[in-house]
Amino acid sequence: MKELEHLQYGNPAANNVSEWVFRRLGWCFSIWSYRTIRIMLSAVFFSSGISKLFSPESFAVVIEAYGIIPNSWVTPVSISLPALEVILAVGLLLDIRASLAGTAALLALFMGILGYGIHLGLDVDCGCFGPEDPEAEAFHGLRSALYRDLVMAAGIVYLYGWRFVRSVAPIGLGELMQKFLKRRCK
Repeated sequence: MKELEHLQYGNPAANNVSEWVFRRLGWCFSIWSYRTIRIMLSAVFFSSGISKLFSPESFAVVIEAYGIIPNSWVTPVSISLPALEVILAVGLLLDIRASLAGTAALLALFMGILGYGIHLGLDVDCGCFGPEDPEAEAFHGLRSALYRDLVMAAGIVYLYGWRFVRSVAPIGLGELMQKFLKRRCK
């Protein structure tokens, strides 16, 4: 019975450890670390999307080089994909529900495409930041882009973990619109 006592009343040693971890790593659970990583991810996706939106024809050339989609889809994808990046970046900046999931899905897609290109041994631009991407001119390496995406994926995992630990949910788009309309009507 004594062995099961800690299950019923809690384990004081485990509580001490969790308190110690929270005190030492409290900055990990800070609202500012959450906001900083969210804003940084948003900025990367926003700048990436905007640069490709201003030059869809050069992004179409990059998409075509991978040979993944039919030629008739290249132009619509070269416009819609960067537009989606910008929309998700704004949603991530405002912490709107489903924007983090959309960003994670888009990042997984990009990582899959980069992995495909690496597997085939393609020596092409990753297409990540449009035609003015200095990495594209210097390296033509897909591996460095994949490593950068892995770091961003770690940021997304952190954001999900932070939400789970803090039991915080992002705001819904409808709720955001209601708050905005209330302020405008006053």
